[in-house]
Amino acid sequence: MNPDVKVAEPLADYKLRIQFDNDELKEFDVTPFLDKGIFTELKDKSYFKQVRVAFGSVQWPNEQDFSKDTLYLLGNPVSGK
Repeated sequence: MNPDVKVAEPLADYKLRIQFDNDELKEFDVTPFLDKGIFTELKDKSYFKQVRVAFGSVQWPNEQDFSKDTLYLLGNPVSGK
């Protein structure tokens, strides 16, 4: 089972820096999803920055979300904190 998201920080270029509850730090690129269905709203940078941790994963106000499994498996490890 993959770890839960503890902290989500929006970065430039539609990336998220995710800290998991096992203290791993990863960057997740949202760009490949921006032209798909409900995710098109994330193109608005001020809206993108409204990301929040919810239910062990991330979510935006209009309920766009990514599962913790997607974030963990597709995220790129980041060294340092």
